[in-house]
This record gives sequence, structure tokens and C-alpha cells, in this order.
Amino acid sequence: MLMRTDPFREFDRLTQQVFGQAGTWSRPNPMPMDAYRSGDEFVVAFDLPGVDPEAIELDVERNVLTVKAERRPIAGDEVEMQVSERPLGVFSRQLFLGDTLDADHIHAAYDAGVLTVRIPIAERAKPRKIAIESEPARKEINA
Repeated sequence: MLMRTDPFREFDRLTQQVFGQAGTWSRPNPMPMDAYRSGDEFVVAFDLPGVDPEAIELDVERNVLTVKAERRPIAGDEVEMQVSERPLGVFSRQLFLGDTLDADHIHAAYDAGVLTVRIPIAERAKPRKIAIESEPARKEINA
């Protein structure tokens, strides 16, 4: 049997259940993330530990990236929960992608509870050299 030393955690969990603060599709919980640029791509990592990959949705519409995931309770007739501290329900996050990102070539991978989304930088936004033309010097000929 597990012993708990923080009596307020159980009170917080019960309060969330009573007042409906567990995430739902209409009112999802936020999910922690890191975002950074690495070379020619923008990388976003979302923490989703314990979420089944089948319960993750990733959509892009009009330069808005939406990530939704659902952590479901452990089901079963013989399950008697002793400690329940991990938040359950729906988690969601929206990111507004700038015009400098190529939303048509997004790649996502889920490993060890982390959803990593890689968005390439658009070719038009990458630094490039511009050639400088010079006109030949004019020469006047006196006849």
C-alpha cells in the first residue's frame, strides 16, 4: 500500500473532479511544450506521457497547427485506483505558424511520451545571396 504525505493533493484532485476541471473536448487542458529553431526547421516538442499514439490528433488549417490528445483512465472491472495524480482528459494546444514556415511539409513523431513536430523553414524565408550587377564604364570617343 502506498502512503501519501501531501493531504492537499487529494483535495485538489477531488475538487477538479467535482467542478469538472478535467479536460474535455470543449474545454481542454493545456500541454507543456518547447519550441526552437534547429538549422532549416522549426521544432516543437509536446509532453504527452502516458498518452496512446492513437489518441493524438494533429491538424493544420490556415497556418494554425492544432494538437489534441486524450489521456484516458485505466479501465477494467478489477482496477481499484490507489493513487491518481496524473491529469486525465483532453489536452490541446494551438500554434499560429508564420508565413516563413512550410506548413505543407510538416513531420511528426511520437517517442517516449514526447510528440515532436518538425516544420521546415520555407525556401523564400531562407537567407540567400543576391548577385550585384555592374554596368560597364562608358567611354567617350572624340572624332
